[in-house]
Amino acid sequence: MTQVVTTTATTAPGGAAGAPGDGPQVAAVPRLRVLTHLLRTPLALTGLVMLAVVVLAGVLAPWIAPYAPEQVHFDAPFQLPGTVGFALGTDDLGRDILSRMLWGVRASLTVGLLAVVLAVVVGTPLGLAAGYWRWLDAPISRLTDVTLAFPFLVLAVGLAAISGPSLTNAAIALGVAQVPTMIRVVRGETLRVREHEFVQAAVAMDASGPRILAQHVLPNCLSAVIVQATVIMPVAVLGEAVLSFLGLGIQPPTPSLGIMLADAQQYLSRTPWPALFPGLAIVVVCLGFNLVGDALRDALDPSTSDRK
Repeated sequence: MTQVVTTTATTAPGGAAGAPGDGPQVAAVPRLRVLTHLLRTPLALTGLVMLAVVVLAGVLAPWIAPYAPEQVHFDAPFQLPGTVGFALGTDDLGRDILSRMLWGVRASLTVGLLAVVLAVVVGTPLGLAAGYWRWLDAPISRLTDVTLAFPFLVLAVGLAAISGPSLTNAAIALGVAQVPTMIRVVRGETLRVREHEFVQAAVAMDASGPRILAQHVLPNCLSAVIVQATVIMPVAVLGEAVLSFLGLGIQPPTPSLGIMLADAQQYLSRTPWPALFPGLAIVVVCLGFNLVGDALRDALDPSTSDRK
């Protein structure tokens, strides 16, 4: 998933390389071109529409949900989808599936966003340090390799079991489990960027390492960070559903897509819709982010964009 970013070294009137304080010498991808690419790619546009619907549903859940997510109707269990007052039917306790889905999507997006922020905030600096300072590369890379030896869900489940079940702990567990992948992606980009002439010129001008990383290396790695964030988000949403399904994530009575699946599994042969709709919601969220992520990768890669 390495992103190729065209870079140029500016020269002063006398032919010397520009001073390190002049900012990163990057031929940045115009935002308009990225937006145009997303809007002109059918799959990307489909992903954007999916995400727009899902995000709006989650944000507006307190206002558009027909009922409170924990409200029960003991006289109306297992109502069929399309029943008056229950658009998507009800579960075994007579709770409105549509209302619980809206709040469940809200919880899933919250956990996913927190996990992405944690992975980016922790993984990006460590990846930059490992790629730029060789004396830090060995310990950070070895620790990353050891962590990546464990499957993502196994690591997330272990961390969640240790920290205890809650929304915050689930987000932290999923974010920490994604940090090694972010470190590896950023490290690879840093190793590539540090060999460019503008970085070598900054080193020759005796610029400090942190200044070079902040002004020259990091801006060239942002494309990879953005694309990796779009990959982490659906994985975190799916991971939250798994943790909640196992009882290690969000706890009842707070609604979650994973909790809805766990509650509905024993009634699958009788009433499949309490499990069908939250399952479809997870698919839509993950598919939307994956489609947009693939399109962003192509749009932020000039070599790919030039071929199209």
